[in-house]
Parts: sequence; C-alpha cells; structure tokens
Amino acid sequence: MKEQNMPEVKGYLRDFMLTVPQEIYACTGIKILGRRIKSLLFSTDAGIIRNTNADAVIAVYPFTPQPIITQAVMTAADVPVFVGVGGGLTQGPRVVNLALHAEYQGALGVVVNAPTKNEIITELKKSIDIPVVVTVVSEHDDIESRIACGADIFNVSAAAKTPEIVAKIKEKHPDFPVIATGGQTGESITATINAGANAITWTPPSNAEVFKDIMAAYRKGLPHP
Repeated sequence: MKEQNMPEVKGYLRDFMLTVPQEIYACTGIKILGRRIKSLLFSTDAGIIRNTNADAVIAVYPFTPQPIITQAVMTAADVPVFVGVGGGLTQGPRVVNLALHAEYQGALGVVVNAPTKNEIITELKKSIDIPVVVTVVSEHDDIESRIACGADIFNVSAAAKTPEIVAKIKEKHPDFPVIATGGQTGESITATINAGANAITWTPPSNAEVFKDIMAAYRKGLPHP
C-alpha cells in the first residue's frame, strides 16, 4: 500500500510549542483504555503542559500528593494525565485514597513510587479501575512480586541503567507494558526503545531555558525567534 502523507493543520500563535524528540515515535506505544500512548511529558508546569505535543502527562513530583495539584494539572492538560499518588513519603491507606480521588478527577492512571509496599499495590487494584503504574529504580527491585500483586505497567526510572533494566524485564516478560525515561539525547532514547521500552517519558526544558533565547532576541530589538 502506498504511504500517504499526513495532513497537518497549524496555528500561528500556538505553533510555537515544545515538541517531543522524533526518536520517541519509533516505540510501539501502549494502548491504555483505548488510547495509544507513546510519549509522556514529565511536568506539572501548566504553561509547559499546555504547549507541548506529548501524548500524555505524567504528573509526579517530590512532595506529598495533593488532589488540588492533580486538579490543576488536569485542568491545564488537553491530553490524558497519569497522577503520582505516593508510595515514598506518603504511605498506607492514604495512597489508596489519593488514587481513588485521582480516578474520580479523571486521571488515566496512577503512579506509585518504588518504595510502595506490595500490599498497597494489591489494595489499589481492588479499589480503582484505572491502571496502576509501578516505578522501578533498581535492578534489585522484585519485578515478579510486583506483577503478582497486580501492577499493570512498569515505569523504569534508573538513570543510566534504564535500558539495562528495561531489557531484563522484557527478557522474562516480553508483553508486559513498560514506560521508561529516555534521557537527554536522541541516542539515549533510541537505546531505551531498542531495549524494549513501549513508551518514553520526556523531561522538557524549563520555562527559564525556553525564555533564554526569546529574551536575548528581545534585548536586541529582534522579533520572537
């Protein structure tokens, strides 16, 4: 079959946005509740979230999860949102309550941190009807017990060891869905996909970084670059 060109419709003002690296499109994606997700934006910044072409947002942050933050992210986003519900600083029944609240707010899935106890994962599966994404940070994490407890997706975030851990998971569980951090370069994203990652989380530049070139142009009396 002849390959067809994809029509593209652009705006003028909204055409200036942050686009995910092209290398991400080589991954298979994960079909989640009918939606195919390949790229996930790692951010809680409303301005960034509103001006990106990522397929979804992964709203995980280093503080105890708060529903008001979840609501703010979901209000800003025009794509599905995966919500962090704790598992590190925040433990026990509070994780389950936060996950239930996130589902009611419209989250596509919930993300728990690596220290989350297995029994909490089991309770999450009993309580909510959206995917439970379990974060993996080390080759020492017990993958088998996580699957047995009901994890739906793994989120591998192990810095330079990410491709290695993804490959180990896929060696034993080739069909298990894996999201992974892709790193800062096209080469590292490709390596993570080649290891078996089905979807990639991408960390965008900060507002300050985006503003740098714009403000430099304005100081010279030049138009928006």
